[in-house]
Amino acid sequence: MPHDIDIALVSPRYLAGPGDPAWVTVPLHRACRWSTARNPLVPRVILTSPDQLAQLRIIPDPDPTEPWWTLRHAHHGDQRAWSVTFDAHTPVEIIAAVTDALTDPAPPPTASGDPYETLRVAGWHAPRYHDGLTSPEGMSSPDGLARVDRTVHEGARPSGWLVETVDTSVHRLPTLWRAYLDGDTPIQLVAALFGALTDETPLVREPHRVPHLAATHGRTTTGRVSAETVAFALERRVTALAQRNTPTSPATPPSGLHVPKQRRAR
Repeated sequence: MPHDIDIALVSPRYLAGPGDPAWVTVPLHRACRWSTARNPLVPRVILTSPDQLAQLRIIPDPDPTEPWWTLRHAHHGDQRAWSVTFDAHTPVEIIAAVTDALTDPAPPPTASGDPYETLRVAGWHAPRYHDGLTSPEGMSSPDGLARVDRTVHEGARPSGWLVETVDTSVHRLPTLWRAYLDGDTPIQLVAALFGALTDETPLVREPHRVPHLAATHGRTTTGRVSAETVAFALERRVTALAQRNTPTSPATPPSGLHVPKQRRAR
């Protein structure tokens, strides 16, 4: 018989912890037709786009601070090759924002926009260092727990973006996760990641998997939902992404689960 289960709603979402990798991999395979390289003897996942230009690799590393996720795209036309990496503890919903934007058949016209505008509107600001100076190439979240920096490289290649939580220069706490987007990453993917960082929709997690940092520095609300609601959330996401190729499809996939009964808050 149907029953309710406990869940936790965590915000800000960059503190929520990794979540289920299937939130990224299953829609790529089933809705976007990315092929899989199957090898049951190797603990890794490799997905390749239908045009063979893009590849997502998940390679677990004993050190969770090293990149587990690597998204690469080959040189094509005027677009140079690019890559994006994510650490093991990156919330899968933030990774999915990038893969959803990459596979969107009708991406928004943001190529000439300022990706930092999304951060500014959400109250992010130029971080201050111990000497009181600010960084013109960086943005810090209002709580100081997340930061975006524009990296600088010598030579012809443009600089990239480093996304990091926590801001260790302020809180002296271990970094929860990092993402790196090289300078040739399409600007609409950069904007999609920044939009996911500032999205105020809480992320759903199992209560016993909420990171300590989220419990102490974020906002966590527990509640109960039906097991069916949780079980079919991924199916609804796959369906929504598959329907993007039709003119009547919704513009974006569902943003999260509806939680009818909340119990307590911290």
